[in-house]
Amino acid sequence: MIETNNDYMKCACDLACLSIQRGSGPFGAIIIDNDTKEIIGRGHNMVTLDNDPTAHAEMVAIRNACRFKRQFHLKNTTLYTSCEPCPMCLSAIYWAHIPVVYYGNTKEDAAAIDFDDKFIYDEIAKNKEDRNVKMIQIEKTYIKDAFLEWKEKTDKVPY
Repeated sequence: MIETNNDYMKCACDLACLSIQRGSGPFGAIIIDNDTKEIIGRGHNMVTLDNDPTAHAEMVAIRNACRFKRQFHLKNTTLYTSCEPCPMCLSAIYWAHIPVVYYGNTKEDAAAIDFDDKFIYDEIAKNKEDRNVKMIQIEKTYIKDAFLEWKEKTDKVPY
């Protein structure tokens, strides 16, 4: 029976081991509902299995939990992950409004086994014009059409 933070972390780490057995990276994550204490989302790294660079364990768990809850906010949940989230996963955690994250390995531990997110953290801190990925804005009148439509929409669902 799952009762403690260590029990939940063990579930996330078991998923990390399953991920390796299936041929993907050593990462696992679960999301629990804070009221029921039930696991509502599970995920392990699926990057190489799905040929999807966004299929990190946390992303998979967030997608599963959102489908389960039928909502895009996970405000009353807790995420347990076998490793400190990368910048992409951390952003998704913020977008999902997950208030608490427990993690096992650190980003330094991940770098020691060749999963180094430092490059991305460094890139984010740079000015757009100094990044390795060139960011080029195009300015045309039609670019603002969708934004103007959204601004005027009266029945939008904000997120």
